[in-house]
Amino acid sequence: MKRKVNGILLLDKPAGITSNAALQTVKRLFAANKAGHTGSLDPIATGMLPICFGEATKFSQFLLEADKHYIVTGKLGETTKSADSEGDIIERREVKNVNTQTIEKILPGFRGKISQLPPMYSALKHKGQPLYKLARQGIEVERELREVTMHMLRLLELKDDFVKFEMHCSKGTYVRTVVADIGDVLGCGAHVIELRRLVVGPYKAEQMVTLAQVQELAEKSDYKALDQLLLPIESMLVGMPEVTLNADMAYYMHQGNPLLIPNTPDSGWVKIKSKDGKFLGVGEVMSDGKVSPKRMYR
Repeated sequence: MKRKVNGILLLDKPAGITSNAALQTVKRLFAANKAGHTGSLDPIATGMLPICFGEATKFSQFLLEADKHYIVTGKLGETTKSADSEGDIIERREVKNVNTQTIEKILPGFRGKISQLPPMYSALKHKGQPLYKLARQGIEVERELREVTMHMLRLLELKDDFVKFEMHCSKGTYVRTVVADIGDVLGCGAHVIELRRLVVGPYKAEQMVTLAQVQELAEKSDYKALDQLLLPIESMLVGMPEVTLNADMAYYMHQGNPLLIPNTPDSGWVKIKSKDGKFLGVGEVMSDGKVSPKRMYR
């Protein structure tokens, strides 16, 4: 029997499974009637995969658009089709004259606003088809360069032909592409062998829950304990300005009516709360100063 579950689970996705497989497993263990994840991790990747249950799915865009923080290890000297260890090796080059100094010298070129060509092995769609499905058929299509922001990129370790980085980047950044491009600039090529996501938006690594923890509670049918693993929906909206509604205003807002609300910012998104502090949803400030309801919690 399916349950009505609302909230966010910060799953520590294990390696070797797709994000969708992790989602479906967790959804089944929670016996939830509705769930979705926010931002895929490749099968080889581990770490934070926020899973939104029930009403939280309405607000998932705020996590999809959030910055991310990764630790990534690359193998120098080998280029693969997918830019990670899942793909076939297509070229081997000698790793020469590569040391911490040469790497540090090129890293500024990968910081700030950078342009990336999305890889064929990605979930982006071309005429309704995910690019990775086309890539598996040996089909390559034109992709447009995308601008992303690398807020922080730091060399952590260089050992033999393995290099480890820490990075904090904007939404839509392909970490595999960053590592492959660094390898190309170094003249030896590179691909990702390990990738771990530690931060998504306001959420930190220590808040993650393992699949084993979820399975243990599910085996006991301890749904109360399972639900205690969930974070409230508004936790993803840290830093968003708030507006407060009285009961009448809340009623009209739930009917989809834009309203003039005291102490509203001039523009942007706002978190909507009741006078007793209950989270009601999010709205957007329009040009006439009214707050238009966009995602309402029911």
